[in-house]
Amino acid sequence: MLFKTVLAVVGCRDEAAELNRAIELATQLGAHLSVLVVEVSVPPTVGDYPVGTIWLDERVEDMKQVHAAADRVTHACETAGIPFDVDRYYTERAFLADIVFQRALYADLVVVGEKLRANAALLNAVVDGAVFDAQRPMLLLPAAAAASARMKTVMLAWNSGTEAGRAAREAIDFLVNAESVHVTLVDPDASYHANGGEPGGDVAAFLTRHGVNVVVDQLPSGGRPVEEVLKNHVREIGADLIVMGAYGHSRLRERVFGGVTQSMLEEAPVPVLIAR
Repeated sequence: MLFKTVLAVVGCRDEAAELNRAIELATQLGAHLSVLVVEVSVPPTVGDYPVGTIWLDERVEDMKQVHAAADRVTHACETAGIPFDVDRYYTERAFLADIVFQRALYADLVVVGEKLRANAALLNAVVDGAVFDAQRPMLLLPAAAAASARMKTVMLAWNSGTEAGRAAREAIDFLVNAESVHVTLVDPDASYHANGGEPGGDVAAFLTRHGVNVVVDQLPSGGRPVEEVLKNHVREIGADLIVMGAYGHSRLRERVFGGVTQSMLEEAPVPVLIAR
């Protein structure tokens, strides 16, 4: 496996289930697990100035929670007998992306669970730091999904773009180990400057050379949103994993994701691996 260091980003409350899945995944990959425990501080409201003791007491309690969570993470990793390291941050939301960036630089794969994924603001900050800035692939795990290095059926969302190509390359270990990979195009354009004369044929040939069992699915949208078409197809083929590019742009350090990317990040029913 190419993934030798896995970075798991977890919160400081009810983190056990997400941590256990990260441990399971790192164990299957034979990887070092690096855990980042984070909690975002709540700023005082205008009425709190000058800052009162209640807000300060809340910060102290939050920091205690972060330290306690880091201790629980350490104990769980020691019990599992895997190589690991743990770091913790109690920070303002504006700094979270940079913190994740600094840690993701030294990871092959970043893993995020359901609780962090359910908070759109935090999720965007983590994706910003890991995927856009550090350019590392990220695996998002919904609550019901198992953490497995071997997926039976994978759907690769394809549009012949740079981001999709990067995602396919970063996910190659998952694709090689899958029983089947569905290269999926929605409303493909067979022109030379779009998807080519045989949409999906080029990436299918590339993956086949790696030993991947590829199926090309060309789907009409029928006027439906692309994300809806993709989610329906996931259910139809029984996919265990979605692989897709992360689309968006930066403006004053704020990431604005494309509608398809944002929807799949927040609502996809199976694990999603994204790359930029």
